[in-house]
Amino acid sequence: MTETRGGRKPWEVDDGLWERIEPLLPVIERRFRYGGRRRLDDRRVLCGILFVLYTGVPWRYLPQELGFGSGMTCRRRLREWNEAGVWQRLHEMLLAELRAAGVLDLSRAQVDSSHLRAMKGGAATGSSPVDRGKTGSKHHVIVDAHGIPLAVTLTGGNRNDVTQLIPMIRAVRPIRGKRGQPLRRPKHLYADRGYNHESYRDQVRRFETTPHIGRRGTEHGSGLGVHRWVVEGAIALPHWFRRLRLRWEVRDDIHRAFIALGCAVICWRRLRTAL
Repeated sequence: MTETRGGRKPWEVDDGLWERIEPLLPVIERRFRYGGRRRLDDRRVLCGILFVLYTGVPWRYLPQELGFGSGMTCRRRLREWNEAGVWQRLHEMLLAELRAAGVLDLSRAQVDSSHLRAMKGGAATGSSPVDRGKTGSKHHVIVDAHGIPLAVTLTGGNRNDVTQLIPMIRAVRPIRGKRGQPLRRPKHLYADRGYNHESYRDQVRRFETTPHIGRRGTEHGSGLGVHRWVVEGAIALPHWFRRLRLRWEVRDDIHRAFIALGCAVICWRRLRTAL
């Protein structure tokens, strides 16, 4: 893995990101009597979680010489923080900051999905029609006009894309950052032929969103690709993280935690560039 600007490894949490994460972490008071082993520093553990996310190394092989704690400690802390809603709140906070910086654009949004193989099975998996029936999962992504991830959902690999169209719209939480009403629904929504169904077009319109969905049986050259190329690039961004290229977690909540954390990191990169 290459170093970032300034010689920092990508899994090393910079001060700006840590200033945003630290207030969201639950405070664990140490018992006065029989306190046991002192709890490892949260920032070091977060670096260990990001190391696994970036490199894809199994938890048990997390190098101890890095000082990030054991893989089981990092995995347990990832689960605890996910159950406390840390990653979701961090994502919402960064989206609000992106909107305040004038980077976020909800005039239009795009949806798409990508398949990944689930090596050990588990919840939210299914027989994939695009991978010779092997067990897999799908990442369903909705992004803004610039490819910033607004929400990502996880389903089995056999789930039809169109069934996740409405859940993805609903998964976009209100985005603050400016005075007035928070943003929530895009004005226009673009999708490929996999989402072609009249009943779903009607449901999208109920959100006061205009659907632009490719129709099956029509010739290429509909013009939707002018806007949809953004999501094609954005859906590849989570695959920067090797842990999201293949699903190794049997527990779907651990994989969802990695997805949410990955989206937050992508948003932080956009925000850091804007600032």
